[in-house]
Amino acid sequence: MRATDKVLRREDLARELERVRGRGGKIIFTCGVFDLLHVGHVRYLEFARALGDVLVVGVNSDDSVRRLGKGPERPLVPAEERAELVAALASVDYACIFDELRPDETIRILRPNIHVKDAAYQNAELPEAKAVADVGGTIVFAPRVEGRSTTALLDRLGAREQ
Repeated sequence: MRATDKVLRREDLARELERVRGRGGKIIFTCGVFDLLHVGHVRYLEFARALGDVLVVGVNSDDSVRRLGKGPERPLVPAEERAELVAALASVDYACIFDELRPDETIRILRPNIHVKDAAYQNAELPEAKAVADVGGTIVFAPRVEGRSTTALLDRLGAREQ
């Protein structure tokens, strides 16, 4: 299967996930910008995939990345390409692009059993926690891969304003 075949619109993905649910499959969801793929992403997504039968990755749209305040130069890579790159990873079953600032609506549409977040958020109040609870899901925190981030890469490349 080509990576582009694994990138679906949310509504189409929701129908596919109904079939997975009908077979008793456990659906895992996570999301992020995924601007420059690095080993932290790979380990994070492999951890998430091990929690269930199908891993779905939500990729922030270009507009939502700008609204997140990642910086004037971000995203570096357009959303369609970021989603394709994420979908190409062996641990990822499907990817979709979402436009909201936080993935609440995407979670409500896809109804995952587990929503995975980076351990950096463990003591934070998660805005999407209500959406996860509304669909009967749980939140699991993935171990942090220290020193591995897009921001750290950009800093090393001197590509960010200081």
